Amino acid sequence: MERHVKENPSEGQSPVTDPGHSVKCSPVVIDDVLLNGTTLDIPAAEEFIHQSMAIIIEDAVKKATDVREKVCEWRSPDQLKELLDLELRDGGESDSKILQRCRDAIRYSVKTTHPRFFNQLYAGMEPYSMVASFIAEALKPSLYTYEIAPVFTLIEDAVLRKMMELIGWEEGGDGIFNAGGSMSNMYAMNLARYNHSPDIKEFGLSAAPRLVMFTSQEVGLISVGKMILSALENKIKAAKSEGAFPFMVNATAGTTVLGAFDPIEEIADICEKHNLWLHVDACWGGAALMSKKHKHLLKGIHRANSVAWNPHKMLMACLQCCAFLVRDKTSLQLCHSSGASYLFQQDKFYDISYDTGDKSLQCSRKADAFKFWLMWKALGSSQLEERVDRALAMARYLAEEIKKREGFRLLMEPEFSNVCFWYIPPSLKNLPDGPDHCNVSSVILQVAPVIKERMMKTGSMMVGYQPHGDKPNFFRMIVISPQVSKQDMDFVLDEIHRLGKDL
Repeated sequence: MERHVKENPSEGQSPVTDPGHSVKCSPVVIDDVLLNGTTLDIPAAEEFIHQSMAIIIEDAVKKATDVREKVCEWRSPDQLKELLDLELRDGGESDSKILQRCRDAIRYSVKTTHPRFFNQLYAGMEPYSMVASFIAEALKPSLYTYEIAPVFTLIEDAVLRKMMELIGWEEGGDGIFNAGGSMSNMYAMNLARYNHSPDIKEFGLSAAPRLVMFTSQEVGLISVGKMILSALENKIKAAKSEGAFPFMVNATAGTTVLGAFDPIEEIADICEKHNLWLHVDACWGGAALMSKKHKHLLKGIHRANSVAWNPHKMLMACLQCCAFLVRDKTSLQLCHSSGASYLFQQDKFYDISYDTGDKSLQCSRKADAFKFWLMWKALGSSQLEERVDRALAMARYLAEEIKKREGFRLLMEPEFSNVCFWYIPPSLKNLPDGPDHCNVSSVILQVAPVIKERMMKTGSMMVGYQPHGDKPNFFRMIVISPQVSKQDMDFVLDEIHRLGKDL
């Protein structure tokens, strides 16, 4: 490599490199490795990125969101292994071969942005959030210190403040974006435990008594998916009588299967009475806070000590985008700080309160808040509100259509955008007492899995199913995407009947 060193008129100062001219440098070799120059062909790398982006736009954006295309091209694991040639070898492949690998990865992946993908608690194509994802991946930031991620640190702070405002914490709080709703719930348990027994950080579990937490989905405190208040009170008293120390209640705002909301206000009363930490898992239902029409579903959430909320679900930010918020402004730092001196020096030249990594269990963190922020800036709160309202209205339309159709039966009236129902083939329609009758349930149990297999193999759509308690397998439709229309709801019911009418 050759470069020119410009003469510096000021004696005693270091020479300044001028990349526009060149001088010869002696080869520098260490351990048989030549260190002069770069080994990356920048123009070739840029060209590869241009070509790959063209494939992404055509195959992963345009085709993946085209209702005329398949949701998936199903292959068995053995078939897919053969098609993809997964083995890693000593030698690399040509760019043209790698671009084909990209096409194949897209082709055989499930198109979760497709208008007829209803399988999970996320769906649809969000262009602004997608672009934010591209930018974040190109820049490769990590949000542990302001010096390494100044823009994204400030963006995360701004987004968290706005989310706290929607929750109703007038004096603010603290928070962090992290690797998923389960991680947010773990943060809540850590903070609640630290709040009860702060010595646990230094001395471990030996410093804590037998601690007990309560959650509707774990201890049978549910009725139609919701926590029973009298049962909660009795469980707390029973735990105390046994010498245990209740420390936390986890309330759910939007359960995964039924979309049910626990009565947060009443649970908060019990938590205050017994001095328990109240965490609200609003990973799914938190989006209702954007809607004046539906925010009543989370009435009392401002009384929670902590909240988990995933904007990548109903609000459609690109995965992953998960926020943990806490009302106390110091808990995250006190509970998790380890003061790593190689990152969190106290004598930095800027305001180190923006070095957020020391309050996180992770060190490296992606700029997930940016994916929510750019979308929010583009759409505004009003369009996000419309997104929520439309999804719930569409779910209501589907529920009403299910009631009208022979062979379909609603499990329960939807509270959110989860629509749960059975399909009963013509051969079973005269069996007694409906799908949950003991003589019928064993037969109905087999219907949804067969229809699901058929829809996957045809690629026409994706809808989830599961049993719940004593209820046999039923379909669970999740309505989210603004790409979805009334016609798509009708198609789902028509297609289920087409795929299952011979059973």
